[in-house]
Amino acid sequence: MNRRLFLAAAAAILPLAPAWAQTHGATTFRAGPIVVEAPWTRATPGGARVAGGFMVIRNTGATADRLVGGTFPGAPRVEVHEMATVDGVMRMREVRGGIEIPAGGTVELRPGGYHMMFMDLAQQIRTGAPLRGTLVFEKAGAVTIDYSVAPVGAPGPTGGHGHGTPRH
Repeated sequence: MNRRLFLAAAAAILPLAPAWAQTHGATTFRAGPIVVEAPWTRATPGGARVAGGFMVIRNTGATADRLVGGTFPGAPRVEVHEMATVDGVMRMREVRGGIEIPAGGTVELRPGGYHMMFMDLAQQIRTGAPLRGTLVFEKAGAVTIDYSVAPVGAPGPTGGHGHGTPRH
C-alpha cells in the first residue's frame, strides 16, 4: 500500500475509532479519581419530555466527591434525582447538592434509585449511536461520557451489562 493511500485510509478510519470502541465495550470514562462505567439511557416514546441516565460511579481517590450535574443533548436541564418509596408511594425528587461518591466507594445510578434526569427534551431519544453528554463533579470537574441507548422500557443497557442491587 502506498503512503498516500495509507494516510487517506487512516484519516477516514480515525474519526470512527471512538464510536467503534463504544459499540465494542469501551464504556469506562475517567475524571481524576472518578471512574464512570457503562452509562446508558432509554429511547423515549414520541412526545416524552424527560428521560433518565444510569451508570456506576467509582471513586478511587482518598477523598469524597459529589456528582452535582451534567449535560445531555437536547436537554436544557439535567438534574441529579432519586426515586424512593415514601409511605408506600414511589416518589421522585431532585437531590439538592448532588450525590456523594465516598472515597474508595461506588454509587450505582439505576432505574428506581439515583439517576440523572434529562428535562425538557427537545426531541425523542432513539436507539442507535451513543449520545455524548457530561457529568459534573464538585472536585473532579467535568467528564465527557457516551450514553448507550437501550430500547424504550429496557430494564438495563443493551448487551446484558445490567447491574445488580444499588451500592452506596
